[in-house]
Amino acid sequence: MKKFISVTACITLLLGCDSYKNSTSSSPEKETMASKPASANDYATSITAADLKEDLYIYASDEFEGRETGKPGQKKAVEFLKSHYQSLGIVSPISKDDYFQEVPLQVINTPEVSFKVNAKEFNYFDDFISLAASNSDVLNTNELVFVGYGVDTENCSDFKDLDVTGKVVVAKSGEPKNDDGTYKITGTNTSSKWSNGRQEVASKRDAAKDKGAKAFILISPDLFATYSGFFKRQEERGGSGRLSLKGDNNPMHFFMVGDNLGNTLVEGYKNRNTPETIITNLNLKYTNKSDDMQSENVAAFIKGTEKPDEVIVISAHLDHEGVKDGNVYNGADDDGSGTVAIMEIAEAFQKAVKAGHGPKRSILFLHVTGEEKGLLGSRHYTDNDPILPLANTVANLNIDMIGRTDPKRDSDNRNYVYLIGSDKLSTELHDISEAVNKDCCNIELDYTFNDDNDPNRFYYRSDHYNFAKNNIPVIFYFNGTHDDYHQPSDTPDKIQYDLLENRTKLVFHTAWELANRDKRIVVDKAPK
Repeated sequence: MKKFISVTACITLLLGCDSYKNSTSSSPEKETMASKPASANDYATSITAADLKEDLYIYASDEFEGRETGKPGQKKAVEFLKSHYQSLGIVSPISKDDYFQEVPLQVINTPEVSFKVNAKEFNYFDDFISLAASNSDVLNTNELVFVGYGVDTENCSDFKDLDVTGKVVVAKSGEPKNDDGTYKITGTNTSSKWSNGRQEVASKRDAAKDKGAKAFILISPDLFATYSGFFKRQEERGGSGRLSLKGDNNPMHFFMVGDNLGNTLVEGYKNRNTPETIITNLNLKYTNKSDDMQSENVAAFIKGTEKPDEVIVISAHLDHEGVKDGNVYNGADDDGSGTVAIMEIAEAFQKAVKAGHGPKRSILFLHVTGEEKGLLGSRHYTDNDPILPLANTVANLNIDMIGRTDPKRDSDNRNYVYLIGSDKLSTELHDISEAVNKDCCNIELDYTFNDDNDPNRFYYRSDHYNFAKNNIPVIFYFNGTHDDYHQPSDTPDKIQYDLLENRTKLVFHTAWELANRDKRIVVDKAPK
């Protein structure tokens, strides 16, 4: 693959960008070649539709077998990425010649569970399911701690004044409301993540885990019907194949139950909101039947020249859906487009390094695994094993699907990108993003899915969220879904490469500004 192509072979951006000149300039008496003002345009020209297309036709080819996490195609993908960074001379932040951050996983097979309440036996799939690959264990208790909705925020916590360490905690679905019908957490008629599907499940699980619970039981008849039906169909096809992170430092049993078992555990739970201790006999025998699996994040690193301890993380997920019924799910847009964008952004930054204009702050190019399985690779990075300290991470720019257009978008302007999260934690990041685009890229920035009331809740559905929940400002770049989303028809011939080039350059310009400005951006809002 050709790299470091000449400027004359590229599409030239408009010149200007005084904001970059101001942020990267040294005083005249101290200027050398390395510190002389450099425009991001000098290096953005190496990002071309032709190179992006060349990369993507390889990365989203049938040879890579849909890049399913842990499968041979995903292993080919990570080797391809490693070779790319080696060819550019961009080093690993992990160890010499090892660009792979190991992500230990478990393939969750249906466990053997005996679940008895007051000597009455309940059935897997019909009454309960397990949502965690817990350690094999026997648990007997004569009391449960009912925590109402199980929410835990600064202004609204069902765990207030409760010690649930080592105990079995039970919560119900939903979240509390005020007398006027508004939600207590948001103060509006719009619910929060604490009662929205997958985010509700994860949020309540994490709250119970953080409080030290031995086991957590979520009563949610509607979600249970959906989850249980799905898991049962997978089991009937020969195994669930669900993945989870292995090596949890605080293993916790986690069950979702339906109405029948819910009422047996906490009689009349629907009308009970106040946390209380419930006296009952619970006998649980759990045998884990899961298998170990190994996957990898790919990380490459350019060290900053002046503020090397401060890091900008540019991320995209490297995985996709694999092969189903003989069909390869190539994932050209999802997220081959984000992957090749990072590859070309890295080339542009390395070109600047070679010219003596390396970024002031460090840049981590992070390709994460397991996004399609539940944001697993990024969660391992942020929650279990940060390669670089989260406290020193200035921002995360996450790219997930930037090669197509949204057919449902009510606009004739195809030169757009959806931005999500830019103002959630840092007003300054949002303002910088707007200014960068105005100066150099002139893409229509569409904030439709940034609305807190967006029913799609995309803010919680890609890898940036694992950074955002750790108080790290994020921008999520996204083109929206289309008919080929998660279908074998998401192929590289359908990518609009001029748009992919424009959007990739926008991310590069934004990263350039964040990396080279004098002061680190300020976090002035609380995580959501």
